[in-house]
Amino acid sequence: MLKPFTSHLLKTSLVLVFLSSASSFAGKEDFTKTIKVASNYQEGDGINKQAIYRGNVQISQGTLMVKADEVQVDASLGEGKEVFIASGNPAEYSQQQEDGSTVKAKANQIMYKRATRSLSLDGDALIEQNSSSVKGNSILFNMELEQIIAQGNNQESGRVITIFQPESTSESNAAKQQESQP
Repeated sequence: MLKPFTSHLLKTSLVLVFLSSASSFAGKEDFTKTIKVASNYQEGDGINKQAIYRGNVQISQGTLMVKADEVQVDASLGEGKEVFIASGNPAEYSQQQEDGSTVKAKANQIMYKRATRSLSLDGDALIEQNSSSVKGNSILFNMELEQIIAQGNNQESGRVITIFQPESTSESNAAKQQESQP
């Protein structure tokens, strides 16, 4: 009788750990909000501390959103060392930052390692913030240190592409006016 409840509790706990551990990366207010997980199928294994969500998976908490075909959660290494793998065509991650900007990431596979607070994007990877972006075959992003490593593929045109947008004219003019004031 308690097995379905225990299984559901395990899955919800694993998702909560994933979402709340990224607090250094985004708006802290998100992590006080309710977590909603929707999928066509889910299963959990309390002994092995693993959970799988399949079919149009959507996880939301405040402005944080994960969309994928499948999400696997492995908590077998212990608390604080959970690994989350979202796969899709593509899997997507987005979250509004404290400054109001939104970080978006897409890839065939997105892996989050809680212990290192890192996001690994593999297969047609893209990460965007404001109007700037980095695109490559794989991208490693350390959320806490705000460091990024991107790699292209071995094909001739498989280079890493980084796009920086210039300041808007109004921002540029406001900055010049502030510089000219005593």
